[in-house]
Amino acid sequence: MSTLEPTNEKTTNGDLTTGKEWKVIVRFALPLLIGNLLLQLYNITDSVIVGRFLGKEALAAVSASFFIYYFIIAFVIGIGSGSSIVISQLFGARQYKHVQKAFSSFFLFMLVTGILISIVGFTFAEGIFQLTNTPQEVIPDAVTYFRIYISGTFLFVVFNSLISILRGVGESFKPMLFILLSTGLNIMLDILFIIVLKWGVEGAAWATVISQGTGMLTALVYINNTHPLLSIKKKDMLFDMGLFRQELKIGLPTSIQQGAIALGLIALLGIVNGFGTDTLTAYGAAGKIDTLITQAVLTLSGALAAFCGQNTGANRFDRVKKGVQFTMWLNIGIGIATFLIVFFQGELLMKAFTSDPAVIEIGRNYLVIMGGFFIFHGALNVYNGVLRGAGDTFFTMLISLSCLWIIRIPLAWGLSRWLGQDGIWWGISISITIGLLITYIYYHTGNWKKKCIVKREPSYDKKP
Repeated sequence: MSTLEPTNEKTTNGDLTTGKEWKVIVRFALPLLIGNLLLQLYNITDSVIVGRFLGKEALAAVSASFFIYYFIIAFVIGIGSGSSIVISQLFGARQYKHVQKAFSSFFLFMLVTGILISIVGFTFAEGIFQLTNTPQEVIPDAVTYFRIYISGTFLFVVFNSLISILRGVGESFKPMLFILLSTGLNIMLDILFIIVLKWGVEGAAWATVISQGTGMLTALVYINNTHPLLSIKKKDMLFDMGLFRQELKIGLPTSIQQGAIALGLIALLGIVNGFGTDTLTAYGAAGKIDTLITQAVLTLSGALAAFCGQNTGANRFDRVKKGVQFTMWLNIGIGIATFLIVFFQGELLMKAFTSDPAVIEIGRNYLVIMGGFFIFHGALNVYNGVLRGAGDTFFTMLISLSCLWIIRIPLAWGLSRWLGQDGIWWGISISITIGLLITYIYYHTGNWKKKCIVKREPSYDKKP
């Protein structure tokens, strides 16, 4: 693989290669955390309002749609991750002239791909739900919701791509504002369409599509008129095949990983569906709670990826080591706190989605079992953040696929035959722990340091 030569160009805002490591990470991560929490409110707002005003069958439809939608867009999510890493490393190496080229190549790809996904998903929606063993009483609402939702895929992928790229160049505050705007609009439209206008699940889908489109347009206006490095003006929108190959080389393993994870979620969904509508509803609701309350450690992983991407590009492995140490200690504190929340308040959290006692009990058990492994899950995400930032996405893909398909799916299926639906949650948790042990060993080999795309001098290269 060819490498890009360093250039001596003037620095700009968003530099994560200078300053006290923990302060840099926290300063970058706080807006990132708020933005990620707001993103989760999209699906949670839909689910709470749908569950409370339309019933558990409608809530099950929204939950089933989410897992299938995630599988469909997994490929572009992976390419987006690779592009963000490339741009982050170029930024850290002060190769600013390449940043716009990498951005425009990625933007054009995402725009075209998003439109194609919308067409395919709309066409085959009903068959997809039949294949995943979705309960028959849920399928009509699921298809209706899914077709509207996926029709706006190009809005979603472009918006999230812009957010990812801005974070790659060290910006987290502006993306937070864009997400705040779209989330606030989503909540207002949910209330209007579902509660006031009585549009049913269609209202929840339209609220999300419109709010995502508004956020995308706002981000485009900012980039096109204000950002010092990025532009979508016609003269700047060139497709650089060389840089796009770099993005693909880093992004494709993540795409395969995301696709396999999403397919694994669908396989798990098939196991869950075998226990009926109550378990499906609880799985969807508790999964959203799980994702929301673990956003702190997931955010640390994202912040660390950007931090390590820039510092890897700048050849500052001494800073990478200190960043990992700080982030890991913070993860331990967060993991303990979040477990206490779900252990003592799991039932109350489930009641936000539904008043059905059976669904609440199943969801509460999910949260307590998964909560016992929050620290392990967070630690795995910390190490994955380092590896992604360095560009070593192949290893994370390999471990993810192995733990998912060799351990998680068979274990979840086998334990569910013995422990009922609780066995599924135990299977997920055990597979996460095994993945952490393997990733921890690999991190300490130091092989990931060789994956940076920029050519560097051998200074600062200290063992982690």
